[in-house]
Amino acid sequence: MSLEAAANLVAEQIKRQEYVEVVAHHDSDGIATGSILCYAMFRAGIHFRFRIRHEITAAEIRRENAYLLCDLGAGIEDLPKDTMVVDHHNPHFSGDYHVNPRLAGIDGDHELSASGVAYIVAQHLGDNRDLVGLALLGLIGDGQQVLSGKNLEILNEGVGNGIITSNRGLLLPGRDMFERWLMAINPFLDGLSGNETEVNAIIEQSGGKNALKFDQLLSMALLKIVPHVNIDCIDEIYGDTYVMEREVIPDAHTFSSIIDACGKSGHGDIAASLCLRNSYDIDKAWEITKAHRLKVIDAIRVAETSAIRRDEVYEIEDATVLGDLADALICRTTNTTPIAVVANDGGICRISARCPQDINLDLGLVIREIARSSGGVGGGHHNRAGATIPCKQLETFKKDWHKVVAA
Repeated sequence: MSLEAAANLVAEQIKRQEYVEVVAHHDSDGIATGSILCYAMFRAGIHFRFRIRHEITAAEIRRENAYLLCDLGAGIEDLPKDTMVVDHHNPHFSGDYHVNPRLAGIDGDHELSASGVAYIVAQHLGDNRDLVGLALLGLIGDGQQVLSGKNLEILNEGVGNGIITSNRGLLLPGRDMFERWLMAINPFLDGLSGNETEVNAIIEQSGGKNALKFDQLLSMALLKIVPHVNIDCIDEIYGDTYVMEREVIPDAHTFSSIIDACGKSGHGDIAASLCLRNSYDIDKAWEITKAHRLKVIDAIRVAETSAIRRDEVYEIEDATVLGDLADALICRTTNTTPIAVVANDGGICRISARCPQDINLDLGLVIREIARSSGGVGGGHHNRAGATIPCKQLETFKKDWHKVVAA
């Protein structure tokens, strides 16, 4: 079935409902996906409840309600067959109402995120072309190729309709130049990230706030960090920027980072309200984002300087920084093999795994099998994946993980 046909099938199923339980993954892609579809349902007069979760199980799906899973569900084989799933992860759910680029032969890792899929579904619910900016949040948050495949088609539609404007500039989020360098985690900038003194110094050496020479500042920063960051991640500092004319936070990279930080910090309600164009909590969202990113920076320092790393597995205490820490660590030049980061969350071990781009390993499938052998669940993308297992099985997980890393 083509992607458009699957999107239309899900949209028609949504239209048949009076009320829908919407559950979205807690990162920027999931929250943007849920927000697009909730906005479209609101316009179509369909009632819903919107919840943001780290994960969901088949046992939590109550059969008396219609469920719509956003950036979740593709990997759950035993979901009720009438569950609606809008996702881009490896598909194992075989229900009728599952729209996923991979089922249509499209690269779900690089060329279409869940938010992009949601935007396509939304067009079958009505004229929702103004929501195209929200589609950018997920593909940016998941590190997809904006200028490729279906992503490029969506971007061009937004530009053509005057809703998105593209340019070139700094990709680091922040309210000012100081904050952009201070909060940098993608990539982590040695000597700058989290270091107020050094950030102030490099800004002053580049002309100061009132006469800043940006080219000089960028060059000085790059010279400082190049020995520690691999080349693919350096591209995440400066590049194509996108202004979303209809959203409460216009810069797409900044908005994506804020949504991601709020969702992972347990403030998914604030993230969703911003996506639904309520600007009331913008200042609070910024403070949550700053606190979250500084926590990630602290975790990076601990992970790199302590002795808790064994067999390419990092153990940390705070599960809220898990994914961002894994993203940051895989960007380090010292990491040339897959890595896994583990946090004990009340007896449940949550795991984020990453693999360097140049290693031919389908991490999503590998993690799924290792997690299953450890009594848990897992899955994800080719280079980015996650799992949840009982902590009493952590040593089993490590043993299997070491076999993968050694291979």
